[in-house]
This record gives sequence, structure tokens and C-alpha cells, in this order.
Amino acid sequence: MKDKTKLTVAGRPHHRPAHPVNTPVERASTYLFPTYDDYVEGAKSITYGRLGTPTHRAFEEAVTALEGGFETRLAPSGLAACTASLLAFVEAGDHVLMTDAAYDPTRKFCERFLKRFGVETTFYDPVAGEAEIAALMRPNTKVIFAESPGSLTFEVQDLPALARAAHAKGAKLIVDNTWSGGYFCKPIALGADVSLQAATKYLVGHADCLVGTLTSADEQTAQKIYYALLQLGSNVSADDAYLALRGMRTLSARLERHQENAGEIVKWLKKRDEVERILHPAQRTCPGHNVWKRDFTGASGLFGVVLKPAPLHAVKAFFNAFKLFGIGFSWGGYESLAIPVKPENYRTATDWKEEGPVLRFHAGLEDIEDLKIDLERAFIAMAGARK
Repeated sequence: MKDKTKLTVAGRPHHRPAHPVNTPVERASTYLFPTYDDYVEGAKSITYGRLGTPTHRAFEEAVTALEGGFETRLAPSGLAACTASLLAFVEAGDHVLMTDAAYDPTRKFCERFLKRFGVETTFYDPVAGEAEIAALMRPNTKVIFAESPGSLTFEVQDLPALARAAHAKGAKLIVDNTWSGGYFCKPIALGADVSLQAATKYLVGHADCLVGTLTSADEQTAQKIYYALLQLGSNVSADDAYLALRGMRTLSARLERHQENAGEIVKWLKKRDEVERILHPAQRTCPGHNVWKRDFTGASGLFGVVLKPAPLHAVKAFFNAFKLFGIGFSWGGYESLAIPVKPENYRTATDWKEEGPVLRFHAGLEDIEDLKIDLERAFIAMAGARK
């Protein structure tokens, strides 16, 4: 089946002749089994609320179908998915290779938490080739962690090359696949062992709950992920699993609109004198663009913009003029967002050398002409503040 069909039919209830279209919320902590044999058999699927209910299993089934993996497990947030994926494969004395363009909380987990327990991290250039990555590998390297495109700066990583480098040394390749929503990119098909998402973003799609997903490529990897989450006491509410599954039903339609609006905004911004550079994988100037063309089938609504140098009061005026673009963290919901970011604060292996302010945009589902008017209003305010 094609992805649009999978998103419509995967994870539906089919355990009785008449059933609702979408799996309903089942909240429970304790499950009762009528016989000893039922208890033993039940342990293979549903045993205790923390380990998931039929609502969780339905969402996991749908994500597994979308990502093309062996099994999916849930975490309470995207960050929890990142941290659990690392803890599943490392122990004291091990080494991790982490992209220098990683989501900052993932970076801090390595620098602060893993370091306390004797796990060393080396940050690498997100556009490093196979030979460069191979040169960074050590006998104790257990994980290569990729985020493609990179957080804030949108470099696209060569996942097949990273997979070859990892597997040659017996390490795992973990990929943060949130930007694509699991729809525009399939890391497992490209060689990844784990494809994770902050489902809070595009899978949920409505900015109203927190959840993470971890999809494993094979049974052995899946078992490691399962036990990491089990031992951490991780759990997701049935209500949030339901909201995420319901959001997934419209993922293809929403992502295609996000892609269309972002593309139109980028075209409009490129004509502005105030803009120095666009950070968007579909643009030829974006590092890894050729890899994006090879490995992705589309682009989502999140991208960056480098402005020409501007004083802080002018940047403040720009943001304060918005009426549609919200100033807020996260992204992937139906609403358009814009925030100022500072990539130079989150790099150690590479240098960020742009002189002008960097903005991160998320193109929502509003009418594109209204969004352009909102941007025009912001640039007028910036120009006025410069005088």
C-alpha cells in the first residue's frame, strides 16, 4: 500500500465485526485475566497500563507501517525518544558519535547526563562523508546519531553512508526523522537501525499533546528499545496516543499543504533585500541538497532564514509586528510560527559564521496570501525601526 492508504487504514480496530473507524481511548492501569493460561498469553501483548493498552498498540501499528520498520514503541516526548534510544545501546566506557546539528536537548543529554556515567561523545560535522565518519569511529563506538535535516541549520545527512560506517564497526545508526514526519523520508530503508520522531510535531499535528515514537528495523534492536523504555518507567497516556493516531489520519494532506506554503514563502523571501540566505533542504544552496533530492520525496514546513545584519531593536520590531506568525517553540501543528535562533551557541565541531540574525519559520495551513501580508508587515516594521 502507498503511504496515503497506510495512514488511513493502519491501526484500526479489527477485533470484532462492528467497530469504530478509529481505535477509541482505553485508559487502564490494571488488566484482569480470567485464567492462568490467559495471564501467561496476555503477557505477550497487554499486561499493565504502563506498557500500553489497545490504544497504544494501534498508534504503534500505524507508525510502524508508515516508517517501514519491525516494531514501534512510544515515549512521553520526542526528547524521551532520543534519550531512550541512546540508553538502549550504550554503557559505561562506550562512545557515541553525535551530529553537531542535533536538537540542543539531545546534545545536552550527551554532554551532561551520559558523561556522568562514563559515556563519551564526539560531535561530528553533519555533512561529513563516509570516510570522515569512519575515521571518527572507535572500537567502543556503539551509536552514530543523526538528525536530518539538522536542527536550526537544516543540513541533510547521507544516511546510507552513515549506516555503512556504523555497521562496519557493529554500531547502531539512530536517526531523528521528525522533520519528514516519517512521510517524506524512510531512514530504515536507507540503513538506519532506529528511526525516531517527536510525534508531538507532525504526527499529532494540532499542537495539543506530547509523545515520541521509536521504530526499530529488526527484532533484536526492538528488544533493546523495549527494555530501555521498560526500565526507565516510561509511559504515554492513552489519551495522547489516541490524539496522535487521530492526527496521523490527515498527515499526508497536512504535510503537502505545509510543503506548498513553505515553498511559496521561500520564493517570496528570496526576493527580499533583507534576506541573506535561505536554509531549506529543497534549495540548492542548502548543504546536503543533492542528498535530499536522492533520499526525500518532499519537504515539510520548517526552514530557516539568515537575514542581513540588523540591530536588535529592528529584529524585535519585526517579530512584534506579526499577527499570524506566532512566536513560540515547537512546530508541526497547523499554525505558522517564527522564532529567532542562535546556531553558534550549539556547535562544537563546526563554526557558524553568518553575521546576520537567523530566524526559524514553520509554515502552517493558513492562506498563503495572508501569510505574505503578515511577513510584509513585519519587514515594514523592521525598516521603520532602523530609521
